[in-house]
Amino acid sequence: MEDLVESILDYVRADYTDYAIMINGEWGSGKTYFWNNQVKRKIESLNLNGKKYTTIYMSLYGISNLEDISKKIFIETTQLMDKNLKKYMETHEQSVIPEYAKTGLEMSNFFGVSKNDDKIDYAKFFATDDKVLCFDDLERANVDVIDILGYINNFVEHDHIKTILICNEKELSTKLKSSNLEMKTFIATYILDKENGLLNSDKPMVEKIKEKIEYVFDKANDYERIKEKLIGETFEYAPKFNYIIDGLLMRYSGNQDLMKFLREHTNLITSTFVKSGTRNLRILKHALNDFSKVYEVVNKYYPNTKLRVLQTMLIFTIAVSFEIKAGKITKDKFITIDSNEEYKSILVSSRVLMDNRQFYIKEFDNNYYFNFKSDYRFFKFIEIYVRTRIFDMRKFKIDMENIINTIDTEKLPGYKRLLTEEYWKISDDKFPEIVSEVIGNIKDGSLKLIEIVKLFGYFSYFSKRKLIDYDISSLKEMFLESMDKAVEHSEYVDNIEEELSRIGLDIGEEMDEIVNRFHILNNKLEDKMYREQAENIFKCIPMRMEAFYDKFSGFMDKPILNHYDPYQMFQRVTCASNEDIMLIKEMLVDRFKKNTEALKPEASFIKNFKSVLDDYCSGKETNIKVVMLKEFSRDLEEILSLYDSSIYENSNSEDDILMKIEDI
Repeated sequence: MEDLVESILDYVRADYTDYAIMINGEWGSGKTYFWNNQVKRKIESLNLNGKKYTTIYMSLYGISNLEDISKKIFIETTQLMDKNLKKYMETHEQSVIPEYAKTGLEMSNFFGVSKNDDKIDYAKFFATDDKVLCFDDLERANVDVIDILGYINNFVEHDHIKTILICNEKELSTKLKSSNLEMKTFIATYILDKENGLLNSDKPMVEKIKEKIEYVFDKANDYERIKEKLIGETFEYAPKFNYIIDGLLMRYSGNQDLMKFLREHTNLITSTFVKSGTRNLRILKHALNDFSKVYEVVNKYYPNTKLRVLQTMLIFTIAVSFEIKAGKITKDKFITIDSNEEYKSILVSSRVLMDNRQFYIKEFDNNYYFNFKSDYRFFKFIEIYVRTRIFDMRKFKIDMENIINTIDTEKLPGYKRLLTEEYWKISDDKFPEIVSEVIGNIKDGSLKLIEIVKLFGYFSYFSKRKLIDYDISSLKEMFLESMDKAVEHSEYVDNIEEELSRIGLDIGEEMDEIVNRFHILNNKLEDKMYREQAENIFKCIPMRMEAFYDKFSGFMDKPILNHYDPYQMFQRVTCASNEDIMLIKEMLVDRFKKNTEALKPEASFIKNFKSVLDDYCSGKETNIKVVMLKEFSRDLEEILSLYDSSIYENSNSEDDILMKIEDI
């Protein structure tokens, strides 16, 4: 960096220049930090023939017209001339006017230069013979970059003002090519059509349009021409990371414990940064800020946390930050992974059973944890914090308790070791013991349904490699029996495809029967779950209607009525007030109109419920409630009209239901 600084100073020292220089580097690599903390200070310390230079820094981020640049220069230079403003700046220990002041003040009145509301030519109000101009974020301006460079060229070529541009030329090139792309595509297609170029099949259409766009709208070449005229030297900014990290860590000097921990693990920070494949120091800065929060909370609530866990948390925080914020993945990649156990089970299936459907997770682990051994490598509370900016204390405590309970793998149940740990990490003398333990779990049906399915994949693998003395046929029989037992204490698995993708289903046809049985049993669990949920919702009618509306609102697009008895619904609705009957009816009608396809399974329930209402109202003396129930029935008929009658006409329960109301 010293060589780069000296080269920039040589440019400033030169008696005569008619060119600018450029500092090129990736976003977030610390270019602005480099300017503020090294270049600016060195320039302002120069004394050349009795003349001291003053730097004027301007970010072009968001600039929408060229006059805004003149205004910015005017503001920065005038502050050095106006005594009152200078006094204000010194009192508040500021070297530049805060951005909020620049935008909040009517600058012409503030400096006393407006006159009769005439428009001000800001370019006339500053002298820059002893100034060095620095324009940052060239690629982020909302003005055509060619126009900006032409404007800056006036300072450089005609006034010989020392000028430095800071930008990311890679992004600038992308911006030049992608601006107004729809308009360019339309015009290029029109030209090709007039030239009969669309009819030729010598090249793909996309390629022909692309070439025509580049030919007609070759802004990149315009940029290169004006850059060649304006820019005398371009310096590539590739910072030495050790210098930068010292600056980043100084911000934590108020927390000596954290500062000491980070300094002791600079190698982990550096290696994780390098493995991210970016040079974005801004993301690293944010990641270290996030870790400071993690470190503080962990030490407050779990002060005896092992050093290895804290080291892994540091790596994970930085790694997830780069993966999400650098745009390498979508935020959704980690959402469905809820725990370290799930994370490790994905890794085991991908490595042991060669299942490549979770390729990203395997690559993430191989990249950031290469040569770093740790049993706990995924922290859900950190992932949530980085992704949402919310520190979930409930999830934090769940993760920490799991760490305490599982950090020693020797204390884990055998089936969990097989699901979350590569089997080759288990010693030869321990492996038969663990297999025997798991077989016992399988035979007594004590495991969850999804765990049994996952374990079958691994035991099939072990059987084929003669690691266990069981053939596939006897294993399958044992596991199928265990699944029938496990259904009594298992829960419905909603994300079936995702769960099954985490196990190696490509190991052979023997897996098909296990998976098919799982689907059958899981459907039973789904029905049981919905029946329990339906009972919990509809029992609120008629005594706790507010609770009913609140609970039922969560099922506006999920079929739940088909898991409830129409006759029981009839009994509850008829006991409700007329007002609530009206609200229930409107809620149902609105629900079906908005989610017709999703609620198709409820059509049979609606038909049976309508039949019960019709039979009850038949011959009844007219009163308000009867009128309300008849209207309810007519609206249910409207719902049924949304569906083909074949969906519900084969219902076998209608006669049974009607028999129940004969005595009412």
